[in-house]
Amino acid sequence: MIRKESAKDLIKLLNETDEQEDLEAKEISGANLGKSIYETICALANEPGLGGGTILLGVSKEEALFPFYSAVGVAEPDRLSSDMASACATMFNQPMRVDIAPSVVNDAVILRVDVAELPQNQKPLYVKARGLPAGAYRRIGTADMKCTDEDIQAFFQGKANEPYDTRIIREARWDDLDPTAIAAYRRARVEANPLAEELNWSDEEMLHALGAIQRLDGKTQITATGLLTFGKSASLRRLMPAQRVDYIRVPGKAWVSNPEDHFEALDLRGPIVTMIGRVIAAITDDLPKTFVIEDGLSGQRTETPVLPVRVIREAVVNALMHRSYEVFQPVQIVRYSNRIEIKNPGYSLKSQDRFSEPGSAIRNPTIAEILHETRFAETKGSGIRVMQEKMKQSGLAAPAFESDREAQQFTATFLFHHFLDESDWNWLAQFSGLQLTEDQMKALIFVREIGAIDNLSYRNLTQAETLTASKSLKALVQADLLQVRGSGTKTHYVAGAKFLALTNMDGSAASIHAKPVNMDGEDGDASSIASIPTPLRYTVKSLQIKKRAQPEEVRAVILRLCDWKPLSLQEIAGFLGKKATYVSQRFLAGMVADGELCYLYPEMPQHPGQKYQSDRLGKRGGK
Repeated sequence: MIRKESAKDLIKLLNETDEQEDLEAKEISGANLGKSIYETICALANEPGLGGGTILLGVSKEEALFPFYSAVGVAEPDRLSSDMASACATMFNQPMRVDIAPSVVNDAVILRVDVAELPQNQKPLYVKARGLPAGAYRRIGTADMKCTDEDIQAFFQGKANEPYDTRIIREARWDDLDPTAIAAYRRARVEANPLAEELNWSDEEMLHALGAIQRLDGKTQITATGLLTFGKSASLRRLMPAQRVDYIRVPGKAWVSNPEDHFEALDLRGPIVTMIGRVIAAITDDLPKTFVIEDGLSGQRTETPVLPVRVIREAVVNALMHRSYEVFQPVQIVRYSNRIEIKNPGYSLKSQDRFSEPGSAIRNPTIAEILHETRFAETKGSGIRVMQEKMKQSGLAAPAFESDREAQQFTATFLFHHFLDESDWNWLAQFSGLQLTEDQMKALIFVREIGAIDNLSYRNLTQAETLTASKSLKALVQADLLQVRGSGTKTHYVAGAKFLALTNMDGSAASIHAKPVNMDGEDGDASSIASIPTPLRYTVKSLQIKKRAQPEEVRAVILRLCDWKPLSLQEIAGFLGKKATYVSQRFLAGMVADGELCYLYPEMPQHPGQKYQSDRLGKRGGK
């Protein structure tokens, strides 16, 4: 939203919390505004539900232990204001009005730019010279991100666009639909509303009303909704092979690093209306159990899964309802010893910073309506809040959610750990005398279990506001319990010196790294080429001695290296003899986005021990 505070108070806020989704600072050198200001204006105007935002021009940012913002001023503020207003009126696909006002802070003139969110019928705003989608931007966290085709489709919802789930599957026929699934829908609809009018219709009439079929030129055509929701398993395998759920059981807390290690996997296929129950059953049957003694004289013991069934249900339904069916990957459910991860293809259309707010950005509206009518799902954006509340009521850590636009993946992570139980209090006794809050204690336990934490994870864990989370994490850093790693959107925290000194590093804390890990893309240490298998070693040496190698050749070598074993950015850069920043920006980001590479720790892309592996190695169990 557009900020109401004064420019001076906003700079103070920046020093407390850093940049936010609706607040950005830019240092303008000389008389040139540059391009990034207009990308930010475009992003703030487009981002659904944000309410716009505020930009401060003439504010510098110094990177130290924590970023420090100060007013340095701009040259010729009147001319810059005039240039900006003129550009906003001409460079976009429609005139864009922004409020520009000078303010004096510490004798320096800064420009405050307030950008209002555009009405839905005026979106997307984009740079005319670049067209769509390249010229349109969204505000994702504190970054201005180029829009994807899916973003543009979301902007045009309610206009002339066609969501994927309404498209006709040309090869599908009526006999590809499963009568058992149609009957299951009728039973679920009766339970939800026994007086529903469509229950009196024929199957064909009902499916037509649901958007599962269309009638064109006198012929019945099956839509994506029809096949996904009511299709036979064999038909789905033939026409939509990626429409399945993989349940994978992995020993320990990390993906097996040895491809020879054994892990269990279960492939689940079928129409959505019948598969939801099967997936929930597969998870609950395999989860650790707790037990309670029932009230009354019988004293009967009742076992329940460690995760609330309502949480499992919400997570499974969300994965199948909101996944992108245009990304040809299955939903993956990975069960570790201390957590479960549910990963579905497609990033969230709703900004991650506003997951807990009402309202839902729906990728598959027709499928969502079917699930809503059968009471499988809400469509009001309440799913994440329900999961958070139910986990808290059970004494468990709040779930962590990660939306990765580059990798086209959404991950929900649920820890089995009951926070602040007797064993935790015994462990936390090592930090007695430090006046830690309960939320800070939870953060230390999270670092012990996962190895790192960031601001968003802290907020998910504690339900704290952004400002409170930033202050608490800074206090832990100042107490030497945590260390800051990365900067900007990559800022995260790992175990500090006092944490390591006071903690007996047993198996439960094995993921914490005493040696600082470079997350800023600086030069990596040269990796030992002697450890590479002989055929691959020759290929790498050949690449190293070339003055210029084609990008396709470098990508092929990176893929072979990461198919050998998971490698860090620094290790890959060392093998290639290149700067880590160059390798990351030029190759790795694109290879992750294209699905050639995946993360060793997908639940936290900025994990301090992050490594890359080929998608094939990951499927073999080589993470």
